[in-house]
Amino acid sequence: MKGDKREEPGPDPEPAAPQQPTEEEEALIEFHRSYRELFEFFCNNTTIHGAIRLVCSQHNRMKTAFWAVLWLCTFGMMYWQFGLLFQEYFSYPVSLNINLNSDKLVFPAVSICTLNPYRYTEIKEELEELDRITEQTLFDLYKYNSSNTLVARARGRRDLREALPHPLQRLPVPAPPHAARSARSATSSVRDNNPKVNRKDWKIGFQLCNRNKSDCFYQTYSSGVDAVREWYRFHYINILARRQDTSPSLEEDALGKFIFACRFNQVSCNEANYSHFHHPIYGNCYTFNDKNSSNLWMSSMPGVNHGLSLTLRTEQNDFIPLVSTVTGARVMVHGQNEPAFMDDGGFNLRPGVETSISMSKEAVDRLGDNYGDCTENGSEIPVENLYLTKYTQQVCIHSCFQESMVRECGCAYIFYPRPHNVDFCDYRKHDSWGYCYYKLQDAFSSDRLGCFTKCRKPCSVTMYKLSAGYSRWPSVTSQDWVFEMLSRQNNYTIKDKRNGVAKLNIFFKELNYKTNSESPSVTTQADAGKTVVSQEFPPSEPSGSACPGGSLPQRSLHPALPRPNSLCPGWVGRTCWTKQKPLRMTAILPAALPCPASPSPNWSISWPEVFPP
Repeated sequence: MKGDKREEPGPDPEPAAPQQPTEEEEALIEFHRSYRELFEFFCNNTTIHGAIRLVCSQHNRMKTAFWAVLWLCTFGMMYWQFGLLFQEYFSYPVSLNINLNSDKLVFPAVSICTLNPYRYTEIKEELEELDRITEQTLFDLYKYNSSNTLVARARGRRDLREALPHPLQRLPVPAPPHAARSARSATSSVRDNNPKVNRKDWKIGFQLCNRNKSDCFYQTYSSGVDAVREWYRFHYINILARRQDTSPSLEEDALGKFIFACRFNQVSCNEANYSHFHHPIYGNCYTFNDKNSSNLWMSSMPGVNHGLSLTLRTEQNDFIPLVSTVTGARVMVHGQNEPAFMDDGGFNLRPGVETSISMSKEAVDRLGDNYGDCTENGSEIPVENLYLTKYTQQVCIHSCFQESMVRECGCAYIFYPRPHNVDFCDYRKHDSWGYCYYKLQDAFSSDRLGCFTKCRKPCSVTMYKLSAGYSRWPSVTSQDWVFEMLSRQNNYTIKDKRNGVAKLNIFFKELNYKTNSESPSVTTQADAGKTVVSQEFPPSEPSGSACPGGSLPQRSLHPALPRPNSLCPGWVGRTCWTKQKPLRMTAILPAALPCPASPSPNWSISWPEVFPP
């Protein structure tokens, strides 16, 4: 309208100046005014279930208290579960994996001994004095005249030299006074002709003293047979220690006189299949298929026809009667690189019997370090291996005892290897070694020497479980021609036919063998989040120049996998590849590592897979 005044647009008003931030807003980190505000901020922004209920229900104290208790209980259970997981992890539990394998098996080593340490004629002069004193001792103690059985071959000299130390004696055993008197009075009232001394009231033994005779004890036995044998053996050990060479001279045909026939897998044995060693008690021993054999025997079929078969001579002609009290032979089955502990793991063969021993192999692989108390090769064990063979717990224990003998007694026990510059124990040089030895034996049995603590189990062990069967051999109807053939073949006349021979068969009853291996039961999340990349090399893959020796093709290796090194030309991950057969190799890669865009047909990838460290 005309009367209206038109407003002219003026200039735009200036924008309002921005509000200046306060000191609190200028700070890089915002600090809450109170713990309550901080707690509300935490409850409103956390992803923990139920925490926001502590703020939303603040006007209802019952709800707030309920959610607070529930929230604290869940936190407590969570930390309790954490504690259980940590406790389980740091206890290092293991899982036992049992695998059944079937393949050709390496036949174990077999050691067999004659049960006679020396021919009596070889050591006659040294034993003559001991035999005569033994004859007199048996007569004094038991009124037994043993001249016709023990020393009939040693009648050349009648004079006795000086008495041997540590004579065998009869020692009274204190008994409860009332019980002993009542028992003797009751017995004498019935039988008036009984001897005055009741043999149940005394023991047989010999006295041993230390060097200055300040401490002595009696080594006693309740059995007279055990006492005489142990006393004779004690003096016999001292006689052996004086000989320049403890091993007797081995005749060229010694094996032929002991082993009439030997066959493995239907093929006759030869000298390259066995080695010889001498045992102070068990005599000449022969080990078949040990580490020194030119070719180790392999068993490709189970059964008695595919094992070791031996025909043995077991006659006791010219044996030492008080040392060799058993007829037959001593046998032990063990690993190729393990010594034959004939006392610990051997067994005796009975004459006139065919003994068939069937074997089954079992391997045990234990975890060391924190998971178990075992050793890989014994290098960290503080005991010197005197046998210079593969580490076993028995090797370590025997070496530990020998070290204690040398340290405490000043001499070496003749049954164990002798350290350098140390003599075997002999009471002519070491007059108190018997006292020291029996004291050490007592400490050893109760583990006061610490040998069982020091000597840990090996992580990898191969065992052979044996089962035996027996039958009379040869039979009554066939014994005439069998003995005749053996006599003509070996140019030896078997006098005692029934006790003159024995037969031994050792074989695998099956080629399946069990492997017991341990693996960690609990692994960390880092191990579970790794990708396991496996690679398989077919036998037709051409060899390349990626690794020394041309074992692995270069184009088949993933860039992230470890390269072969000088220790193993085909080393990938944790496994060594060989040329004999295709092998599946495994390596652990981080989960974030990209795999090849177009993997070759030989790759197989699994996402994810737990691989034990």
